[in-house]
Amino acid sequence: MKRGLLLIDRGSREQEAKDELEYICKKVQQKGNYVFVNYCFLEVVPPFIEEGITNCLKEEIDALTIVPYFLYPGKKVKIAVTEAAKLQAKTKVKFAVTKPMSMHKTMVDIVNSKIESALKKNNITLSNNKVDVLVIGHGSKDPNAQISMKYVIDNLKPSYRNVEYCFLEIEEPNIAQGIQKCDKNSPEVLVIVFYFLHEGAHVKRDIYQDLNPALEKSSLRKTIITEHIGTDDKMIDFVLERAREVENAN
Repeated sequence: MKRGLLLIDRGSREQEAKDELEYICKKVQQKGNYVFVNYCFLEVVPPFIEEGITNCLKEEIDALTIVPYFLYPGKKVKIAVTEAAKLQAKTKVKFAVTKPMSMHKTMVDIVNSKIESALKKNNITLSNNKVDVLVIGHGSKDPNAQISMKYVIDNLKPSYRNVEYCFLEIEEPNIAQGIQKCDKNSPEVLVIVFYFLHEGAHVKRDIYQDLNPALEKSSLRKTIITEHIGTDDKMIDFVLERAREVENAN
């Protein structure tokens, strides 16, 4: 069977985000033996979902695996799946839609690896039980998004002194509140995790507009910031795992 794979991403105008998606597509195609792997966007900039799927159907494939490339379940994922379903009725190519990139131990493993890398890069040799962590996520109106975030937080807590979370926008605790809570814990070092898929505008600029003033007002002695999720090799394997789940079920 000739199979293609399409990532549906939220969307970003930043070239870095597009470069990361192209890298991920290339690696998934190599490891997964797909005829092709490509991406499209739910919003912000084209190619949007209809164009992305239409382009896929121009290829000689029997089946298309569609991956909602989102960190949280919720409204955005539902919209992406609905859009894909509309186009299924117009083709004989069999669609299989995966779960999003959430509620899975891989995301916990990736965050742990980002923390460890940041500590090593900054020559911090404290044991993990003396390290505090603050995870910054995007924020969403959908309650399932916070459940997904708490899944990661709950699985990190046994490994570190304190683990807190906050959001860039939409919901609380916001970044200022998150820093204030961490400050009250008087950590020796606070590792701040950027829980974002891409180096988009949020990671490059938006977070710092709230984070820098909050840090200046705090009495935190040492803070370090991790890399965002990006092109971590574990994400390549996670995409393939999600794909195999639905491909093997059909």
